[in-house]
Amino acid sequence: MAIVNATDQTFTTDTSEGVVLVDFWAPWCGPCKMIAPVLQELDTEIGDTAKIVKVDVDENQETAGKFGVMSIPTLIVLKDGEVVDKVVGFQPKEALADLIAKHA
Repeated sequence: MAIVNATDQTFTTDTSEGVVLVDFWAPWCGPCKMIAPVLQELDTEIGDTAKIVKVDVDENQETAGKFGVMSIPTLIVLKDGEVVDKVVGFQPKEALADLIAKHA
């Protein structure tokens, strides 16, 4: 599955079904740049188990506010649209894979 870039308008549709890892990020954020290739790798490895959605907090402040995102990167795991897990800061690929596997 390809990584989806969600907006305030598409977020609910993009995250309503199954397990979704949401990456709240911004282009100027160093750790966000570091985690981007990790998410790309993870996306190819998890296949259809889960979906990865990225939300640019500068352009989509409504969604970031709704989830109380105070620092970035914030990664939230949703299952059928409900928050089931959350981590803040850079995470290694193995930690993110475990996070997804816990809810898949």
